[in-house]
Amino acid sequence: MTGPLTGRTVVVTRAAEQAGELTRMLEALGAAVVELPLIAVVGPADGGVALADALGRLDAVDWLVVTSPNGARRVAPALVDRPQGAPRVAAVGRATQDALGRRADLVPSEQIAEGLLAEFPHGPGTVLVAQAADARSTLVDGLRERGWTVEIAVTHRTAVAPADLLDDPAWQAARERAVTCDAVLFTSGSAVRGWAAAVGSRTPGIVVAIGPATADVARKESVKITHVSADHSLDGLMAVLVEAVAHRQ
Repeated sequence: MTGPLTGRTVVVTRAAEQAGELTRMLEALGAAVVELPLIAVVGPADGGVALADALGRLDAVDWLVVTSPNGARRVAPALVDRPQGAPRVAAVGRATQDALGRRADLVPSEQIAEGLLAEFPHGPGTVLVAQAADARSTLVDGLRERGWTVEIAVTHRTAVAPADLLDDPAWQAARERAVTCDAVLFTSGSAVRGWAAAVGSRTPGIVVAIGPATADVARKESVKITHVSADHSLDGLMAVLVEAVAHRQ
């Protein structure tokens, strides 16, 4: 298939079970794809007991805030039989809303924690934040500053460069090939940390981060980022990549 990425090879660093959508988008634009999963998404350390307890008390909260598609998929079953607005639901971005399987009451125009805070109302009241174990404190701290009582429910954990991947010969081959590709895409800070741990500071010529939070992690890990998507979505990521490739023709 020909397209704006024909003849280019792009590295996808998402977890293996989540790489498919991004791979299909790239291939539709003509790219060859090297899937190099650098993270694995696993359940909470307590097996989800605390999450189930928190979701069982949704009648007691004013807002449920969901910060990622991974978290949304774990929260969605608890919302199936609940009417809209009970409680109100905020999703950090469109992909997170899609994973919930229902319309959120608030999806910020800037699809990051800071964007959600900028549009979130002031308290008082109670907010349940469903997020990863290693999530930034930006959102929770900001909500508390706005007068909300905040409860955190851990939906999942991200394991960086898991040993079962590092020992896989096919994965090792993909790692060696990755640095010779035309571009690499990072959709999370965890993936950047995985790259730093497994590959080091070597990168292809084009390195695109899905947003400033991911780029900040890259700077801390000494991984060079050449482009940052202002639209913090896969579509935005694709648009930046296509433009970057065009400028290198």
